[in-house]
Amino acid sequence: MRKFAVKTYLGNRTILKDFLMIAMPIAIQNGITNFVSMLDNLMVGQLGTHQMNGVSIVNQIQFIPCLALFGAMAGAGIFTAQFYGSGDGEGIRYTFRFKLCGSALLTGVTIAAAAVFGSDLITLFLHSESQRDVALTMQYGMDYMSVAMWSFIPFSLCQVYVSTLREIGQTVVPMKAGLAAVVVNVVMNWVLIFGQLGLPAMGVKGAALATIIARVTEWAIVAVWLHTHSESYAFVKGLLRSFRIPGRLLGRVITKSIPLIINESAWAFGMTFLNQSYSTRGLDAVAGVNICSTLSNVFCVFFIAAGDAIAIMIGQLLGAGRKEEARSSDRVLCTYSVLGSGMMGVIMAVCAPFFPLLYHTTWEVRHLATVMLWISALMLPVTAFTNAAYFTLRSGGNTFVTFLFDGCYMLCVVVPMAYLLTRFTDLPILPVYMLCQTAEICKAVVGFLMVRKGVWVNNIVEDMT
Repeated sequence: MRKFAVKTYLGNRTILKDFLMIAMPIAIQNGITNFVSMLDNLMVGQLGTHQMNGVSIVNQIQFIPCLALFGAMAGAGIFTAQFYGSGDGEGIRYTFRFKLCGSALLTGVTIAAAAVFGSDLITLFLHSESQRDVALTMQYGMDYMSVAMWSFIPFSLCQVYVSTLREIGQTVVPMKAGLAAVVVNVVMNWVLIFGQLGLPAMGVKGAALATIIARVTEWAIVAVWLHTHSESYAFVKGLLRSFRIPGRLLGRVITKSIPLIINESAWAFGMTFLNQSYSTRGLDAVAGVNICSTLSNVFCVFFIAAGDAIAIMIGQLLGAGRKEEARSSDRVLCTYSVLGSGMMGVIMAVCAPFFPLLYHTTWEVRHLATVMLWISALMLPVTAFTNAAYFTLRSGGNTFVTFLFDGCYMLCVVVPMAYLLTRFTDLPILPVYMLCQTAEICKAVVGFLMVRKGVWVNNIVEDMT
């Protein structure tokens, strides 16, 4: 009985090796990227709380179009993974073109929205009795946004290439490109924020410019590598010769992508609304949430990478028609995600009292950040499972069900909870934060039932190969 349970939930060495070969490069890349984002945050934090809050608010606003872009990439990526599993290079070429067109559209909308509505969006997060604090936070936020909005161009192009490489199982090259971008980002932050090597100190604008340079570097590396390895990947030949996509496939990709774009946008809106609700408790709450999310992002890299690995491995198995193997493998991969995230949560809880000390801020802010980090660490395994369930449902192309599970839950449960707690009660920020975070438990139960039912076991490219 014990051997059966171990095999059922932990699998064998082969599946563990395949999982680690895909997940670890993604985790390393995301981990280092988030670590550098943490360094960015610390560097800006050395300038002062107003600068840190201004940059934090802009990053929360940019979170929405970033996740909308991920939704567009994911919709086409479901087909890419299954086309790769079925050996259809031409299908991958078409999905790549769809990603390029979709990213161009979203980039244009994002830059236009930032230019026209930037100050109005930042104002939503400014709640303080001190008009001076509000004015300074607004000033630094607008300074940062005026430069940072242009970073979406190289960022979106990079996601087209990186997502495609991951979906065909090539995760090492994106990792190396991410490492190079990290080095560039750290160096340029030091130079541009504080004015080194004879250049003027640009403050928050320097942080935004450093991000642009780093993203251009990352995109250039993955693009050059892919186009110089056309002999290994047949879909690269003639990739950019035209933007033709067969109408039948285009319709299917759009049909699958729209729910994911709406889902990612809804989830990002929900997270942004959540942070905006927290901000009603004052600018100390904004700073505490910012510090908490900065460290949390570093410890979330494992379950995020595990989700990508689930989407890739299960998608390829479904595309190859190996449905029963996909079921058993998914059970094992979800277990890996939860166990690994549990260990990350323990480490995060230990680090929680010490990390806020690195910021040049008040004792109150540090205390809020520490307790929020403990709450986030406790919830990490639960969040890992809901993430694994999300990617499982997505791998089979059932994107509407995915939307109901993820984005709809955020809008119908978490957002109303945050609104009611912050507008109609006098609860302090910490109980509000804890209640909103623990709402993930109900979502995990729903995810377990949906995955177990098998609504995701679909081959969506079978009649197109």
